[in-house]
Amino acid sequence: MNSSHEDRPWGSFDVLADQANTKVKRLVVNPGQRLSLQSHKLRDEHWVIVQGTANVTLDENTFELSYGQHIFIKRGTKHRVACGSDVPVEIIEVQVGDGFPEEDITRYADDYHRADG
Repeated sequence: MNSSHEDRPWGSFDVLADQANTKVKRLVVNPGQRLSLQSHKLRDEHWVIVQGTANVTLDENTFELSYGQHIFIKRGTKHRVACGSDVPVEIIEVQVGDGFPEEDITRYADDYHRADG
């Protein structure tokens, strides 16, 4: 499988593997940037920090994670990651579930005006 690269307002991601029930991405979140506060109905995610510091929100809790630390995000959990360092935070994200369509993302808050309402 060939990897694919996509730029986003917060940084970029590369799809490293894409199978029926598993997708693996490399996320790069630039300093001062963060992803949407979001949830998924079809998938769980496991994030491993491989560079920088990540400020991760899970529902009402916030965690600061750095190199080698990881977190599990159960489907239905509101979550977001922000870069908490002067260098980009790099995350290996493993998605496991029943599908990975863009429509599975429910956005509650978004710095780039993509929230669902």
